[in-house]
Amino acid sequence: MKQATKQVTKLFAAMALAGAASYSMAADTIKIALAGPVTGAVAQYGEMQFIGAEMAIEQINKAGGVNGAMLEGVKYDDACDPKQAVAVANKIVNDEVKYVVGHLCSSSTQPASDIYEDEGIMMITAASTSPDITARGYQLVFRTIGLDSLQGPTAGNFIADHIKPKTVAVVHDKQQYGEGIATAVKQTLEGKGTKVAVFEGINAGDKDFSSLISKLKQANVDFVYYGGYHPELGLLLRQSAEKGLKAKFMGPEGVGNKEISAIAGPASEGLLVTLPKSFDQDPKNQALVEAFKAKNQDPSGPFVFPAYAAVQVMAEGMKKAGSTDTDKVAAALRANSFETPTGTLAFDEKGDLKDFSFVVYEWHQDGTKTEAK
Repeated sequence: MKQATKQVTKLFAAMALAGAASYSMAADTIKIALAGPVTGAVAQYGEMQFIGAEMAIEQINKAGGVNGAMLEGVKYDDACDPKQAVAVANKIVNDEVKYVVGHLCSSSTQPASDIYEDEGIMMITAASTSPDITARGYQLVFRTIGLDSLQGPTAGNFIADHIKPKTVAVVHDKQQYGEGIATAVKQTLEGKGTKVAVFEGINAGDKDFSSLISKLKQANVDFVYYGGYHPELGLLLRQSAEKGLKAKFMGPEGVGNKEISAIAGPASEGLLVTLPKSFDQDPKNQALVEAFKAKNQDPSGPFVFPAYAAVQVMAEGMKKAGSTDTDKVAAALRANSFETPTGTLAFDEKGDLKDFSFVVYEWHQDGTKTEAK
């Protein structure tokens, strides 16, 4: 606890010894670390997470805070880099912050969560979808988004049942998130009898995809699934169009960013993307949507509302526990359900949501999307 002063009166000390003083006095704040990419190639996704979490903090504070204390968000930049994420996690430990919303990229979230679990820090990620993160039996790790083991089959089933391509390629960026979801899509397709002719890894940060495109053309590929983020897929889309590759493309929520339209231009038209539901289109969320717009913020990003929900369930868990002890709050999260802008959330023993849906959308070159049919 952050003490307002080192000079403690005898009366206060006596009350504390008697158990009459709570963890958070009215003058105190409960700090929540907001960890994700402030800089780097996917900083746009970090911004989605930050504005969602910060809006929740603001609105919870306006409603009186948590158990008499105000929430305070503190940003930490991990640049979506695993090594930097570890450094960030250690700084959060040193700063004595006990709650984290983040990280964003699965490859950063996993090593950081090892540190948080060891140090008694609760982490709720609103964006990391790798099943490995919650597969280790940790008690203080949660998420307010679905898993690749759900998103992958959603994509694979849509490809097999609705697109019915002749020759499929599955490409990924060799990272935990990208390769993980690409593998889930490949397994789903093969389970439905759809052959994957090419399963190929590129390097995150690559700019020239000429050799890959040539390989795809030689294999007569007419559908490409890409596991990774928008910077690489945007270039792959543009270069494929320039080189005459006649294939339809699809990707996960990591490519569902308006920047992909800026990179790929007309080649982004018709891209298929799996994303969380468009929570900003839900009529019950219109007041919240207007609150974002009043700040000139875009509430449509896939991680905005899950990040808002992460802060909300964290705060409500503290209220139900009557404490800011992370073990008690974690127990409260598993024992209750929570009404949030993303729906009724309930957590299983692993810290995953018991119910979450991904939706297939068709992307348009103006940066908008419509539900795919």
